[in-house]
Amino acid sequence: MKTATENFLRIACLASVLMAGSCAAGSNDASMLMADPNVNHPIAVEPSYRDLKVQFTGPVQGMPSEDALRFDAFLADYRAHGNGSIGISVPNGPPSRAAIEYFAERAAATGISRDRILVSTHEVMDGDYRVKLNYISYTARVEGCSDDWSENLAFSADNITPRNFGCATRKNLAAMVADPRDLLGPRQMDPADANRRAAVITSYQQGQPTAAQKTAEQSGAVSQVAP
Repeated sequence: MKTATENFLRIACLASVLMAGSCAAGSNDASMLMADPNVNHPIAVEPSYRDLKVQFTGPVQGMPSEDALRFDAFLADYRAHGNGSIGISVPNGPPSRAAIEYFAERAAATGISRDRILVSTHEVMDGDYRVKLNYISYTARVEGCSDDWSENLAFSADNITPRNFGCATRKNLAAMVADPRDLLGPRQMDPADANRRAAVITSYQQGQPTAAQKTAEQSGAVSQVAP
């Protein structure tokens, strides 16, 4: 009788341990999925194709005024967010050389390195003689956000973080970041200024101040900046 009772107690204890373990595992999994907004709503950074088409009216006028504004804005966006080279494709034909020179020189004049300007020609399709420009940028978007906000945040019997917790903050971050590539990792450092480094070392060896010297006008401008 004692043996049967002991066996029963052992089976009951084992069953209770297994049930507790299974409940704990389920609760922990749900908690892990919902506790960290960075995990629940990751920001995906993906390449985005940007393109523009403008008219070329000749080497003197270049473009209509509206197209010129769009062209300059396109170049400004490339300088701020572009990755790799910018492509300029002109219609194949006698004016192609003049068009290539015009657009390539105008792009280079804005500060774009010439080795990042790729020029080419394309066959005219459906009478479309416009010049095509394109480059690759990066966009950031948030995953895992639900459009269902019906969950009652004032009642949580299981004490689990709401499903959309942190979603708005993550979306705002993705929308505000100037360059989504910064979310992938730190940028490479710019090359060192050898001339400035030599000047600082020379001043240090001579016991002179190594900080950059400012004129009276520059110092006054800094001190007059409103807090």
